[in-house]
Amino acid sequence: MPTWPFDNSYAALPDTFYARLSPTPVAAPGPIRVNRALAAQLGLDADWLASPEGTQVLAGNALPEGAEPLAAAYAGHQFGGFNPQLGDGRAVLLGELLDTRGERYDIQLKGAGRTPWSRGGDGRAPLGPVLREYLVSEAMHILGVPTSRALAAVTTGETVYRDRALPGAVLTRVARSHIRIGTFEYFAARKDTSALRQLADHVIARHYPEAAHSDNPALALLQGAIARQAQLVSQWQLLGFIHGVMNTDNMLLSGETIDYGPCAFMDDFHPEAVFSSIDHNGRYAWCNQPSIAHWNLSVLAQCLVPLLHDNQAQAVALAQAAVDAFPERFLAAHQQGIARKLGWQGSAEGDRELVEELFDLMAAERVDFTLCFRSLADFADPGSPAPKVDGLFSPPASLLPWIQRWQGRCEQDGRSAAERQGAMYRANPVFIPRNHLVEDAIAAAVDRADFGPFEALLARLSEPFDYDPQARRYALPPQSGEVVHQTFCGT
Repeated sequence: MPTWPFDNSYAALPDTFYARLSPTPVAAPGPIRVNRALAAQLGLDADWLASPEGTQVLAGNALPEGAEPLAAAYAGHQFGGFNPQLGDGRAVLLGELLDTRGERYDIQLKGAGRTPWSRGGDGRAPLGPVLREYLVSEAMHILGVPTSRALAAVTTGETVYRDRALPGAVLTRVARSHIRIGTFEYFAARKDTSALRQLADHVIARHYPEAAHSDNPALALLQGAIARQAQLVSQWQLLGFIHGVMNTDNMLLSGETIDYGPCAFMDDFHPEAVFSSIDHNGRYAWCNQPSIAHWNLSVLAQCLVPLLHDNQAQAVALAQAAVDAFPERFLAAHQQGIARKLGWQGSAEGDRELVEELFDLMAAERVDFTLCFRSLADFADPGSPAPKVDGLFSPPASLLPWIQRWQGRCEQDGRSAAERQGAMYRANPVFIPRNHLVEDAIAAAVDRADFGPFEALLARLSEPFDYDPQARRYALPPQSGEVVHQTFCGT
């Protein structure tokens, strides 16, 4: 077995942070896919990972040398209600690798069996959610959104029982860490200030090393986390992405997207869009994601109060001031992002009103979110030879006066039409993991053991900004009978 370059720092923390245990072996693991580019970045041999011996490791049947497997403890607010004891219920962290650039990544097996925090669950993952996470997380990475990633997926040769009998699978997930807001909540709920300080020091060293040199490292950590979440959620909004389950245990201190359970990209634009089958009141709707991130960060701030200042009142004031900066940070990130999508280099008077009018028109007409923005890129230089999406999408009549005003605004921006269009094409994808395509790929794999649609969709998503008319079906919105109304977490 090849040597994996493990350098495990989380396992060096006290035992109160985790439970040491190995993955539960599976009956007959089989390979689905290895992410060869990511394997190369991590210094791993993709051919070996795809081999029978490598598949045994990716399924949890064998451990690579240097692994220190564990399941992490954490708490969390789930749909607003606090649960003091959650933890990895079906995931085992094998350890941490330093990649070819010296950057640290967790290697985790998701669906690896029961842990002390399985809460009566089987600790396994059905094939469908594994494929969904692989597809969507890799698409997000290509789109430039900070995210956990999929190194590999394997079948288990075992059946998982949910609403029906389903084939089982294991996902090898890679993230800069799996430390969550809920990890801080776990120790704050127990009033374990010593553990809180150890956790904060670990996160600072790992994700915010500049904070170590601050006069108040814990405050700098909080401010850094707020800045990263503002940027992250603005990117979600600009892509029409709905996370679906923004619980505090699903928000990473690294600032990456994680837990692609009931997630979805919008087709028709509707600000209150919800896809999660368990979000009955729309708490995590697209329009609510910035305010939920703000709320979650206030929870992190409360956890850090004991570390911010010896004086309670001053500590609370520092925490409140940091959290109060989130809306402005989010707005700044969102404005920069929407300017890129609309082809503007700078800002001008009236921009905000023009953007708000666009979203109002899009909502009123229920236009396709992705294709609407992509068609604006076509309008930036109508005479260019680049393939257009006009055969897929035509702006409604009510949007045409707005387009004329937008074109007038673009003329003030000082770039040529060709330069503007090129920049807009790079900011507005044409291929996204549309829900009906993801569901088709999952159904083929689950029902017929046919991974061809999964592979074909993954290949198309690797080039989201380059429109190829030969691949138009991957850009088309769903027909009426193809619309996906709900997505599921798979636990």
